[in-house]
Amino acid sequence: MLNLGRLGVWYPVDRLDASQLSAFVGHVEGSGYTALWYPESRGYESFTIAGFMLAHSKKLIVGSSIASMYARDAFTARRGMISLNSLYGDRFVFGLGVSHKPMVEGIRGHDYGKPVPVMRAYLDALQGKEEGALEWPVALAALGPLMLKLSRDRTMGALPYNVTPAHTAEAKAILGPDKWLAVEQKVCLETDPERARALGRAELSRYMTLDNYRNNWLRTGFTEADLANGGSDRFIDGMVLHGDAATVKAGLREHFTAGATHVCLQPVHAPEDWAHRDAMVTALADT
Repeated sequence: MLNLGRLGVWYPVDRLDASQLSAFVGHVEGSGYTALWYPESRGYESFTIAGFMLAHSKKLIVGSSIASMYARDAFTARRGMISLNSLYGDRFVFGLGVSHKPMVEGIRGHDYGKPVPVMRAYLDALQGKEEGALEWPVALAALGPLMLKLSRDRTMGALPYNVTPAHTAEAKAILGPDKWLAVEQKVCLETDPERARALGRAELSRYMTLDNYRNNWLRTGFTEADLANGGSDRFIDGMVLHGDAATVKAGLREHFTAGATHVCLQPVHAPEDWAHRDAMVTALADT
């Protein structure tokens, strides 16, 4: 079983060109993180960019978080996952998700099905009757109880995104002790609360209209008022840990206390402020 280690970094790599990305991969690996996670974007194709990052690292685990099941058929995904691991020393994790209706229907032109049934059918096709398929490095982007149960029963675990330690505890109760629970958490090393919240609101704005996230936020204790007008201070503070390094580290450790097996921090910064991003990666590496 692949060991994800304790701490990783999550980053939207489509913001970077080849030289910037190569340097960032080196910085993450050199800082001691075990994994680098990236989303399915409108820019780089998921498996192609994974190969680039694997080729520019030595020991770093690279994980899609997430690759959309609507972006490639199950056979292609299986061969891509196996190829990346064969070529790069078993360092690729296939994080898989159902994406969101606007991306699936509005951009790709596919019909968006009910998340759990369509994911179950996709896993059936992905794994087939292959020996050892349940031990492949596959994990699901899971928020609600049913998708978490599917993660537990059919994959190595779950990759929750935009969640709080309270959600992490609920996910752990469903997944049990032996599954990956790799949680994303946004961070901003900024001691001015208003500036940190402004950066957080800018980063979260694209997620605020997506039903999958909104429904989960409401399920885990936020209100419609919290989600209105760019997000209340309470909501933003729950989604983006901010303050000095000690304060942010304490917030990250709350996920481990709640049961996370791996936490991937996402540095939140002003556009193209790579120095701030890299400083956060360095400062939080010993969490």
